[in-house]
Amino acid sequence: MKKHLLAVVILLGVFTGISQSTQAQVHFYVNVRPAAPVVVRPVAPSPRHVWVEDEWTWREGAYVHVPGYWAVPPPHRRVWVAGYWAHERRGHYWVAGHWR
Repeated sequence: MKKHLLAVVILLGVFTGISQSTQAQVHFYVNVRPAAPVVVRPVAPSPRHVWVEDEWTWREGAYVHVPGYWAVPPPHRRVWVAGYWAHERRGHYWVAGHWR
């Protein structure tokens, strides 16, 4: 019984480490934040849908705007936490949104 419990604890530790390492985010810095285009939010397809705010992604050496969209939240997630621009000494960088 103790061996099985130890194996479960070790596996949980491994999976926790993997999930935390996959959440690490690489920052790409820019001196000037790109201007966000005006986006018109369409009507929700159903009451279950949640608006996922516009995002920015790094492609070919520059931030590219990704328009928002309606989505059904994944299981056990209800709220979309919007991404945002952060700033530090090296410049501006995008912090991606996520489900909570």
